[in-house]
Amino acid sequence: MSSEITLQQIAENITKSILNANDKDIEGFQRILEESIKLRESHRSLQKLVKDYSSSTFIRAKSS
Repeated sequence: MSSEITLQQIAENITKSILNANDKDIEGFQRILEESIKLRESHRSLQKLVKDYSSSTFIRAKSS
């Protein structure tokens, strides 16, 4: 038997939790989602910066 949680189980549990949550809990959950989205966007930006920097460094090193 697998002890891994499926995406469906997570979605079902979140749905149940949200249905039974009060306003304060919902606001907290919303803040978590908003910050998670910001973190994901920042991570993508960082990856792009590193990739661009690596490419430019490689080009400069190659032309030297």
